[in-house]
Amino acid sequence: MLTEISIRNLAVIESVSLTFHRGFHVLTGETGAGKSIIIDALSLIAGARGASDLVRYGCDKAEIEAQFDVSPTHPVWAVTARLGIHAAPDETIVVRREISAQGKSTSRLNGQLVNLSMLRQVGDCLVNIHGQHEHQSLMKPEEHLHWLDLYDTEHIGPLKLQYEEAYDQYANMRKEWRQLEDTGKKALQMGDLYRFQIEEITAADLKIGEDESLLEEKRKLANAEKCAQSVADAYEALFGGNSKGGLSSISKAMQRVLDISSVDPSVLKPLAEQIQTAYYQLEDAAFQLRDYRDGIEFNPTRLDEIEHRLDLLATLRRKYGDSIPDILAYLKSIKNEMDVLDNKEERLEALRLATEKQQSIITELGQRLSGYRKQAAERLAREIEQELKDLHMERTRFEASLERLDIGKMTREGLDKVEFLIAANPGEPLRPLAKVASGGELSRIMLAMKTIFSRLDRIPVLVFDEVDTGVSGRAAQAIAEKMSALSRHCQVFSITHLPQVACMADAHYAIHKTIDGERTYTRVTDLQPVERIRELARMLGGVEVTETTLNHAREMVQLANEKKMTANPS
Repeated sequence: MLTEISIRNLAVIESVSLTFHRGFHVLTGETGAGKSIIIDALSLIAGARGASDLVRYGCDKAEIEAQFDVSPTHPVWAVTARLGIHAAPDETIVVRREISAQGKSTSRLNGQLVNLSMLRQVGDCLVNIHGQHEHQSLMKPEEHLHWLDLYDTEHIGPLKLQYEEAYDQYANMRKEWRQLEDTGKKALQMGDLYRFQIEEITAADLKIGEDESLLEEKRKLANAEKCAQSVADAYEALFGGNSKGGLSSISKAMQRVLDISSVDPSVLKPLAEQIQTAYYQLEDAAFQLRDYRDGIEFNPTRLDEIEHRLDLLATLRRKYGDSIPDILAYLKSIKNEMDVLDNKEERLEALRLATEKQQSIITELGQRLSGYRKQAAERLAREIEQELKDLHMERTRFEASLERLDIGKMTREGLDKVEFLIAANPGEPLRPLAKVASGGELSRIMLAMKTIFSRLDRIPVLVFDEVDTGVSGRAAQAIAEKMSALSRHCQVFSITHLPQVACMADAHYAIHKTIDGERTYTRVTDLQPVERIRELARMLGGVEVTETTLNHAREMVQLANEKKMTANPS
């Protein structure tokens, strides 16, 4: 459950910290007091996108922090593990969200930075926010299949995943088939081009790395004469005849020092050895220069061959790739294309057979999926009708109607089209929900579905944002009792204007707006029993709170407590 939330500088809220409990919570207040901002805060915690206009005017950033206490066996821990978020099941989950005045958002989960996608995946396991706009999903038949599949996710989920994977393979086969059939004349033109390109690249007999080695060889050949002269001069300087060579002078110096090294061995002997080492190193270098000089090649013909080869490589690079490996990769790809073109008819026949086989597979999987959906539709209808009885729609008939699609019209969702039908009054035929249900009926149908699905999805926090709009009297009382019953399975929050709903709450928070100077502030108060009676009296009587409305409020709370005790004696 959600145990705490802290909100700072969000819209008209400067600073609010609230502690929550198990059970049913209501938030009430005048229109425009800022009740929706609490929902906005929870939405941001659950991964909704933020915007700079949410930041309180004049502040650098808005901050929201929420703490959740979740069972160690809850599915959210599998999600955090998959995402690489370090969180142990014996800990609470702390979500922190910051939105800067420039619109940049930062999210942390148990202190670890997470992106919005990761936060949303975790938030989907923790909070379900249902507002009036969500009624629209009931009005759209294309959404009904999703609801039905979610109802029996244990059986439908794995089979649907298997069907989707098979369908994707089928779709890819059909796409390749269409592409092959569309080649036609264009394929013949491309074939001629590919043959020319294959012949041109193959004739070049490319070797990976040969361009670098050719450039190195070209550099040596182009500078052979200059190199030979310089090396010869260096060798002559080191090993010239008689006393002209450098080594001759060093040899003479070495001998002189050796002759007198015994006079002062501590100094002269190391110097003699140093000169001796230098002499032998220079002598070795001189021999290597001689050998290098003798091996220098003067070959204008070879240089010309290299120039022509490098020109060819440059031409191929301009046409087929930036490097030899790229050119060879292109050669491989067009050979594959040629293989496809040369064997087009054979490939088409193979694809036809494979597509027919894959169609049989997805048809069989789709029929099994339809069977599960039919069973789920019957169970869902019975459960919704039972829930609607509790919501004073006891004569309402509900049906999740399945229409089987033709094999050729199957989609990635399967072979079924689902639409919710309703007959709100006896003697009326079942008709599409979107055409006959009123706002109040939609609210109760959605509440019935949420009641059913809350037992399946294990989301611990369920938020209703003024979903009781458009109902009154017995229907309002029934909604209140249903929300209270629902709170025995999960933590329920409701923003409401109805005293019938507010009186059934286990915790009541009043939201009110004040103006201090030029600034507007929204406050949230956890109402104590006396304050709660006064707030209910305001909801009953408007601005004027009289002794009559106060007594009425006290009676409503007493009756609500009796109902809750009867429904949950423990």
